[in-house]
Amino acid sequence: MVTRETGKLKVAAVGDRDVVMTREFNAPRPLVYKAFTPPELGKRWLAGPEGWIMSVCEIDLQVGGSYRYEWFKAKTGEQMGMGGQYREVVPNERVVATEKFDMSWYPGDAVVTTTLAETGGITTVETTVTYSSKEARETVLQSPMETGVEASYGRLEQLLATDFA
Repeated sequence: MVTRETGKLKVAAVGDRDVVMTREFNAPRPLVYKAFTPPELGKRWLAGPEGWIMSVCEIDLQVGGSYRYEWFKAKTGEQMGMGGQYREVVPNERVVATEKFDMSWYPGDAVVTTTLAETGGITTVETTVTYSSKEARETVLQSPMETGVEASYGRLEQLLATDFA
């Protein structure tokens, strides 16, 4: 198992096809879950690396429902979009969804399982991304994707410190 850290984010390669990302937040689990679910809150923190703007955030959080995210980089005009379908939704605990990028930068697609666990007011968010092949997982691990994830999680941490509820 290969593990690396970016800021407060831990990223581990597990088995042949999984990437597990773990991050703690100083907030109760229901508040963290709430920040993940409505589109208006997602747009506030899920922008990725500095310079990117989330232009579309659509979330129909129910089994069989879908989501759609789109970003653009104002400086270069670069665009990125992705979406998927929810397979499992357990409020405050677990969300499982498919993931497919419009212009896929890795082969195939993925299934993303996000779990939230709270201990003593600290919520641990663990996201396991299961890729369709080892090749896809290796392509992702060679990218700087954890930089974008940690940038978004840093904004989420700031959001959780405000009175957004």
